[in-house]
Amino acid sequence: MTIRVRQIPAGHAYVAALLPVRPDPRTEPAVVHLPDPPVPGAPPGQWWPHPALDPAWLREHACEQDLVHVHFGLEGQDTARLRTWLEVLREQRLPLVHTVHDLDHPQLRDQRRHREHLELLVEHAAGLLTLTEGAAEVVQRTLGRRPLVVPHPHVAPLPLVGRPRPARSGPLTVGLHLKSLRANLAPLRSLPALAAAVREVDSVLPSGARLEVRAHPEVLDPDRPGHDPRVAGLLTELGGPAWGVVDVRVAPRLPDDQLWDYLRGLDVSVLPYAWATHSGWVEACRDLGTWVLAPEVGHLREQGGVLSWGPASRPPDPGRLAQLLLRAAGSPPPRVDREERVRQREAGAALHTAVYAAVLSGRRVDAETEGVP
Repeated sequence: MTIRVRQIPAGHAYVAALLPVRPDPRTEPAVVHLPDPPVPGAPPGQWWPHPALDPAWLREHACEQDLVHVHFGLEGQDTARLRTWLEVLREQRLPLVHTVHDLDHPQLRDQRRHREHLELLVEHAAGLLTLTEGAAEVVQRTLGRRPLVVPHPHVAPLPLVGRPRPARSGPLTVGLHLKSLRANLAPLRSLPALAAAVREVDSVLPSGARLEVRAHPEVLDPDRPGHDPRVAGLLTELGGPAWGVVDVRVAPRLPDDQLWDYLRGLDVSVLPYAWATHSGWVEACRDLGTWVLAPEVGHLREQGGVLSWGPASRPPDPGRLAQLLLRAAGSPPPRVDREERVRQREAGAALHTAVYAAVLSGRRVDAETEGVP
């Protein structure tokens, strides 16, 4: 027996890690992730806007999958269209599985439509999952149903997970990557205090300290949507000679192999979030042995390896940040090794297979379900 799963999307590192590391051909049922359909007019490899979220596409291609598992990509959907899509799922007898990744969407400032979508998906999903007990508690409290918890799998490639890091001989290296300035990033709130904290730590540690701030070119380009003149001005100021301990680098998106090298080269990676729920970046840092410094948002601390400075709603205290950076300089984050991540991935894959089999048999699966691991 093979279960054909229409993952939305399939082309995502998280989704790829839901399959076992070494599939056993003798095991049944076997799970197959169907590839993302090509997006008309989009370059190869772009999965958004996902064709399978179109009610007409779903009706036409219904026989090609056994169930649908939604993760990401609904932010461009109208709520009425989502209701129609759910009706087509029922009409075609295709069970829905949903993993609640984001209680608050990281790319949206106005969360109203996202919350409407979340309410519909939680209500209609035959199988409901999330990544932390804290998120499961919020879903139960606000929407009346508690998801199964499946911890986030590894993000870095398994050969890199838990690899010993060379002893630090130079300055404590602190990194903050703005990428394309996603909506939930608030560097104006945290970056000045962070620069001041790194300067303080630089004066205390014999080896010194450095802050490396990275951003994609569109952050500085007034003709691009990611541009913010205030952030551009701050980066120009921090990159000047007055600060000394700050290095500003503007460059295109790093390919994955260079991203892993970048994260392994940091002692601390700073996430200047205004809001968040879970973070694949946190998991990548765990895999590679890098501390994460972030405000108290969402359920990042439950993921592990996170030092929190306080509420995201106000600027952090530079002295508090300096204390946390000195703690990071004195000890590595909790270690995660390759075998631990392999066992976690195999358990997650087995649980997903059990959920898929259960919903295909007509059962409704969440944390209250008996007989599902």
